[in-house]
Amino acid sequence: MTILGIADATVASLVRPVTGAGHDRDAVAERFARATWTSLAEPGDRVAGLVVAALGAEAALAALLDDREGRRLRHALAEAEVELDEAELTEGIARWTPRISKQDALLAFRQAARFGLSFVVPDDPDWPAGFADLGEHAPLGLWLRGHRQALGHLHRAIAIVGARAATGYGEHVTIEAAAGLADRGYAIVSGAAYGIDGAAHRAALASRATTIAFLAGGLDRFYPSGHDALIGRIVDHGAVVSEVPCGVAPTRWRFLQRNRLIAAATLATIVVEAGSRSGSLNTAGHAAALGRPLGAVPGPVTSPASAGCHRLLREYDAVCVTTAQEMAELAPLPETVADAEPETVEQAEAAGSRRPADPSGTRIRLLDALAPRSPRTPEKVAALSGLAVDRVRAELGLLALEGAVRERAGGWVRVAS
Repeated sequence: MTILGIADATVASLVRPVTGAGHDRDAVAERFARATWTSLAEPGDRVAGLVVAALGAEAALAALLDDREGRRLRHALAEAEVELDEAELTEGIARWTPRISKQDALLAFRQAARFGLSFVVPDDPDWPAGFADLGEHAPLGLWLRGHRQALGHLHRAIAIVGARAATGYGEHVTIEAAAGLADRGYAIVSGAAYGIDGAAHRAALASRATTIAFLAGGLDRFYPSGHDALIGRIVDHGAVVSEVPCGVAPTRWRFLQRNRLIAAATLATIVVEAGSRSGSLNTAGHAAALGRPLGAVPGPVTSPASAGCHRLLREYDAVCVTTAQEMAELAPLPETVADAEPETVEQAEAAGSRRPADPSGTRIRLLDALAPRSPRTPEKVAALSGLAVDRVRAELGLLALEGAVRERAGGWVRVAS
């Protein structure tokens, strides 16, 4: 017997230690397939979410493996009476098939075991309940490093986010807020970035509260590297989570998609300090779209570092909060619980929060996949970006007209801004 063409025993020996799937063949196969899908589809891929929900991860992946043109997948969807837009499905198949690699799928589990990771799927009891609100954009699985039981604390978690270039005022407010929320029984969630994120995690750790960091890249290499020690402490006392496997780099698109997880997993989102182009505004936007309570801390009207918070208060119906008590009032806990490297990545979320003309993230993903000096073919760009080759060729032409990319030596390069 095989699982997706690989011997049952081989798959089981890798999957069971990382997932806790036990000896149930179907549970092992589904987890292996879902993990493979986290390599094939970019975070938040709506079409992948619909296909996996309709057929199951193993059946959907088997159909692609047997016929990379997608005929068998279409037939399976038709038999299941699932209606998908043909153009969307065709483009999805073209995105996923260049990334199909059984060896990469096995390597993901070997690396997970090497770094002590767990892989969590929606059927697991510790799957974050808030992800249900993401619908077809929900993650297909989560890679976790640290204490898996920390996920069980998300039902009482508040997200604290803000600017990387935080001021002393912003960091002071963050520390007071995170410590005060921790004292009230809340877990603290953020993105482990410099500035506000880091201050929130440190305060939670100092208060011996559960803290969880959602990262945009694989958990074999922490980002930002300057927070390696901090993220290591989060692993020791909480958890760090990602929806992409080891070896996957953080990119602008993945940062933007990571933000939806922060917003969905928590009871409320607090933006402590944010400039007018801060990526934390993207997290706030996800929270508002999901109907989660949104709070913003006001700052000096002359401070550019608080311009984004003032915009949230003015335009997005955010609640003005200045203390931990006011933040806790956004999402009260039951009394029993309360008692009881590249610089373009540094600017990633800011770029995405101000690109209304690129709602699908195509431009961001293409530019992420290009290098400024080493030419890359459309096929290579397609594999790196998760887009169909035909789509890549068309979009590269448009980007060339804008002067954002240039064709050179049989490939394409990104033009430095």
